Amino acid sequence: MNKELKDAILKVLPEVECVIGWGPGPDPLRGAPLFMRKPEDVETFAAGPLAVNNPAVFLPEYKGHKVGIVVKGCDSRSVVQLIAEGLVKREDVVIIGFPCEGVVDILKIAKKLGEDLEPGMVEACEVKDGKVSVTVKGQKHDLPLADVMAAKCGICQYPNAVLRDEFVGAEIEGKPDEFADLAAFEAMSLEERFAFWEEEMSRCIRCYACRNACPLCVCRDHCVASSREPHWVSQSDGTREKLFFQLVHATHLAGRCTGCGECGRACPVGIPVGLFKRTLGRAALNLFDYKAGTNVETTPPLQTFMVEEPTIKERDW
Repeated sequence: MNKELKDAILKVLPEVECVIGWGPGPDPLRGAPLFMRKPEDVETFAAGPLAVNNPAVFLPEYKGHKVGIVVKGCDSRSVVQLIAEGLVKREDVVIIGFPCEGVVDILKIAKKLGEDLEPGMVEACEVKDGKVSVTVKGQKHDLPLADVMAAKCGICQYPNAVLRDEFVGAEIEGKPDEFADLAAFEAMSLEERFAFWEEEMSRCIRCYACRNACPLCVCRDHCVASSREPHWVSQSDGTREKLFFQLVHATHLAGRCTGCGECGRACPVGIPVGLFKRTLGRAALNLFDYKAGTNVETTPPLQTFMVEEPTIKERDW
């Protein structure tokens, strides 16, 4: 499929400033964003289970410029949401989509190997026949792909690009999402939940990688984390300040988060911050029958107003 995708990119290249996709990273296990501006750049393009990051995060930076982008299903939902919110113009984006059967979770691989897997440690990596073969310190490890796949891939309802100008490959079936992870979390008492988040936030180093990796977090020039007037968040290292930022971030993404999972993937200490966004995303689905990133014509519910919401019954006071 990579050859067909490269052909599609070469076809689009003359009409855009660049095409955003994936290329080699710091080691064979890690891919990295690739900005293809000339035909030679396309040679190193590679899609597949190692093409983990969401390239849609770069689109707002190219506002006003015509660019191409190669997307998995989850990535395409971010593109749809950016267009729906007017943050990117549809005519400025040429979308090349393909079917995605899942991507790897490097933290899961590291846990299986009992290694930290810092960038550059992996000497070789191959994904073939349902296995991920990783060579570290001269030793080859074969891991079932299903065991080290990102959690989002097991509940992916949109494995094919939702919006595309060209689609490469055959469409595949999506999977149901029953919000089992939220059900397990909500089975805990309030005290247990708060203790869970206190423990998780104690590991936070306030690097804001979760914010920087999010394609819908577009107010970074005015972020509450860096604002000094008003001074929303202090520089205190306390867990409550860290939790406060995450709650603000989740609230700003309520009804907008497309579930791409980049916030959790980017976290260097593996804090499951995506749980906040999934909780509010489920609320938006239940209250407004709205699922982010599926329709460019639909306005996000918290960006519009109706005197009477058809899905919310008024109380008789």
